[in-house]
Amino acid sequence: MSGLNNVLYIDLTKKAYKVVERKDLFSEYIGGSGVAVKLLEEECPQGVDPYSPENPIIFAVGPLNGVLPIASKTVAMFKSPHTGDLGESHCGGRTSTAIRLAGFGAIVIKGKSDIPIYLSIHDGKVFFKNATTLWGIGNISTVGRVIREQEGGSGFRTIMRIGIAGENLVSYASVAAESFRHFGRLGLGAVFGSKNLKAIAIYGNDAVKVSDSKTYKELYNDIYDKSVHSPLMKKYHDLGTPMNVLPLNEMNALPTRNLQQSKFEGAETISGEYFLEHLLGRRVACTHCPVACIHIAALREPYEDEPYFYKTSMISYDYEPIYALGTLLGISDAQGFLKLMDAVEELGLDAMSTGVVLAWATEAYEKGLITDSETLGIKFSFGDYNAYIKAAHHIAKRTNDFYKALGQGAEYASTIYGGNEFVLAYNKNEMAGYHTGPACHIGLALGARHSHLDNAGYSIDQKVLTKQSLTPKELAKLIIEEESWRNILSSLVICFFAREIYTKEVVKKALEISGFNMSEEEILELGKKIYANKYKFKLREGFSFENLKLPKRIFETPTQFGLLDKAYMEETLQEAKEEIMKLIQGI
Repeated sequence: MSGLNNVLYIDLTKKAYKVVERKDLFSEYIGGSGVAVKLLEEECPQGVDPYSPENPIIFAVGPLNGVLPIASKTVAMFKSPHTGDLGESHCGGRTSTAIRLAGFGAIVIKGKSDIPIYLSIHDGKVFFKNATTLWGIGNISTVGRVIREQEGGSGFRTIMRIGIAGENLVSYASVAAESFRHFGRLGLGAVFGSKNLKAIAIYGNDAVKVSDSKTYKELYNDIYDKSVHSPLMKKYHDLGTPMNVLPLNEMNALPTRNLQQSKFEGAETISGEYFLEHLLGRRVACTHCPVACIHIAALREPYEDEPYFYKTSMISYDYEPIYALGTLLGISDAQGFLKLMDAVEELGLDAMSTGVVLAWATEAYEKGLITDSETLGIKFSFGDYNAYIKAAHHIAKRTNDFYKALGQGAEYASTIYGGNEFVLAYNKNEMAGYHTGPACHIGLALGARHSHLDNAGYSIDQKVLTKQSLTPKELAKLIIEEESWRNILSSLVICFFAREIYTKEVVKKALEISGFNMSEEEILELGKKIYANKYKFKLREGFSFENLKLPKRIFETPTQFGLLDKAYMEETLQEAKEEIMKLIQGI
């Protein structure tokens, strides 16, 4: 449990910090999401503006980080400037191991610095360093390189930083870590920017002890062996998440051109197989993970004024960015997609939200709702990645009123320019890349952070609904049960790719070697409690089930089941609301 109970509280306004032991929180909620949502409830004043100095940034890790394979994630929580309620984001890389080995289970950051700063955390101390010269640097990777050069020290190090999108308060700005991993979705980067916080560098040199070394070694070896020999994990290593492109396309589930179609004729040339054969540069793993699912493309571009000289960029790619910045925008040119991806990464924008926003803008432009005067002469057209690169820069820089609106999301922009009937968003958060059937969209609507990784509704579509029908009550229950279990995994904190390895039995054993003696029933009940705590916060901050709408477009484009039944899905939402309210009343 080395350091897990310690919470580091940082006040950016006063340039002060303190460490408080919070065994009360960690003994009851394990870590990660469970602890983070309770700290958010404690530290975030009700109704606070997301850009207020009082909106906290919370990072939390769990008892398995730095201990067992594929326990590689850090949970961030905050009040989201994008939705106005719960903001939750997960990031891998070296983040969790650095925080854990620095001696902390959680970090709480409040206040606002009077000048741009970055934090350097090591040896139990917090150093507040001037980042004025880093503010405004156009490339987020450059920021990381500069800080790495400036910082000494040893041990596991993570450098989390924002780009100009975060500085300019784009509501879906992200935070990058280790160049290839991100706290994406819901605008953590904008909250950093609102606090004049450019980056955080954390060094970990501590060690973690376990209660039973013999049992620990046996469990470690078992999980490791399953990780390297699992056929699914081999696919993650070989192809990565882009392995989804062709199967989803085959089943009419790949959102294309703002979901006007569900099959993309250009899928072959932006598939995982294509990248593997033509563009893969290397694979990278998060700390303590034997899988190495992070795939990095090597993009070789000639210099315009120097013949036979080339620039080689290393750009990470995953399924969700390929969906959002590829198929949804009608881009089938793999190198064009990578150029757009590189621009989005450089600027510090969330790839998924950016793609959905640009897809909405393209359809709005085609329908005449926006014109060249708003776009500053950019002619939005599906497939034109050069136009999208220019638009991404305008969004990050908030060049005019139109791009400022796009910087607050597709749903917000539609309230000004029209086109709400083809917005792909749930509670203002842009849609993930699945059109597999009713469960994926219900799952996006019900997920506490409205993300596909909350509940895997797309998996229910493929594994359950293709074999049997479910009543609205049964479907709602299944989705809530899955997300409740995932709240346990995100409290440990486990990468969701390993969810089939970390079964209930394995989780129970892992908790035991970490000092938690809980039955499987108690673990499941805790998952429901954490889920209820998240919704309790959401409702406190103004979320309403009555205002939760399913996008009209999802009912217009066929799935593998044909057109979706709106009445069935709305009844499922109602059943879920009743179930969630029961969970809240029970805590």
